[in-house]
Amino acid sequence: ILYGAVNQMSRIDDLLNTPYWIIDILPMQVPKDSPGICLETERYITMKSLKTSKKIYRLNGSEGRMFIKLDVTTMKHTEMQDITRLIQKAVSDSGVKDGICTVFVPHTTAAVTINENADPDVVKDFTKEINKIVPWEDGYLHMEGNSAAHLKSSMIGFSEQIIIDNGRLVLGTWQGLYFCEFDGPRNRKVYVKILE
Repeated sequence: ILYGAVNQMSRIDDLLNTPYWIIDILPMQVPKDSPGICLETERYITMKSLKTSKKIYRLNGSEGRMFIKLDVTTMKHTEMQDITRLIQKAVSDSGVKDGICTVFVPHTTAAVTINENADPDVVKDFTKEINKIVPWEDGYLHMEGNSAAHLKSSMIGFSEQIIIDNGRLVLGTWQGLYFCEFDGPRNRKVYVKILE
């Protein structure tokens, strides 16, 4: 059953008796007439008429609420990636005009923070100084050998909350959202919860 146009957000009321919004299309080939696949809070509906699938996100029974998982790939052992545009796109796609956006990092060796994104030297200074404050080698007992990354993550924090006004993140002129990697390179996740 095809609900709505492929490139439009479409309401599904009769799927598991819970409201959902289709917000993206995965270029994933699936067997024709195969059942939907449920992965944690993500659900996939196989279209019977097409060999494709749509990625949809549960709204917890209410419009104006959305939970999104974003993939972030880091390239260095310690780095900061500006994810402001990714988060703003998630807000724009949600259709929420006024509300709250929570950004959460589900890792113990990574973090998220708000800082200046106008001058790239700020990021260089940040990573330089945090590596001084928490050196990688310092007689730690943790067998995995990445205690410094755990310490940095707790110091910076695992979540940020931003006001949404008129569909836009309310950030200062020089502010941006950064994903902080302290034990890379790795493939990471960022969770975004949008409330109206």
